Amino acid sequence: MSNDKQTIYEQVQKRYGEIAINSASSCCGDGCDCGSSSAGLYSNVTLEGLPADVTGLSLGCGDPVTIANLKPDETVVDLGSGGGIDCFLAARQVGETGYVIGVDMTPAMLKKANDNKAAMGVTNVEFRQGHIEDLPIDDRSVDVIMSNCVINLSPDKPSVFSEIVRVLKPGGRVSISDVVTEGEFSEELRADLTQWAECVTGAINVNQYTALMREAGFVNIDVVDKVDASDLVSAPQAGMPRVFSARITAYKPV
Repeated sequence: MSNDKQTIYEQVQKRYGEIAINSASSCCGDGCDCGSSSAGLYSNVTLEGLPADVTGLSLGCGDPVTIANLKPDETVVDLGSGGGIDCFLAARQVGETGYVIGVDMTPAMLKKANDNKAAMGVTNVEFRQGHIEDLPIDDRSVDVIMSNCVINLSPDKPSVFSEIVRVLKPGGRVSISDVVTEGEFSEELRADLTQWAECVTGAINVNQYTALMREAGFVNIDVVDKVDASDLVSAPQAGMPRVFSARITAYKPV
């Protein structure tokens, strides 16, 4: 990779900090549909009762909550929690005796999420600052990990999956919505940090994605669905692979 990890972190953090401050509602480039309307990602029934400050800052590429099959009393972690929409949806399902932790590296996003939490009066959600490659979560303490359009942004995906396995309880599960490809980006295209931060050139082939999960120790990996996401690409270039939004589930062995 031609760009070091720190440079990628800084680019991604800068972009999402600006989004949080400006209350923009898209993780992608100009004209794309990814994240521009939470109604397009979640059902209106699911979003009922959430304020506009939450639903208007949906930066995902799908709905990992529905396929997570959350249960009362469970502890859930959301990687790259942003403004908190998936955390608040999960909190409803795990109930007052359950708990949801959102992890995000961007201070402005954490402030936005905590402001939303205070406005809603939610008591079973907590937001922590940290990188998804080094989670501020105890070993074997979590029932479910969710992530929505975030792992593609990481320059060290093997570490992300290893960390997920570390914090999950035996038998715990993961529910991911993420951008993947059919084919590979060239090194030249991966060097485009603007499109990396727009959820594009950091994406990897779906088969490589699931292979990394398998190498980290996941079992029963299932690509639940895969939808064309070519609208994410704000500046199409020759040689780009096809881009998809995929929902993926898997388990840590018992």
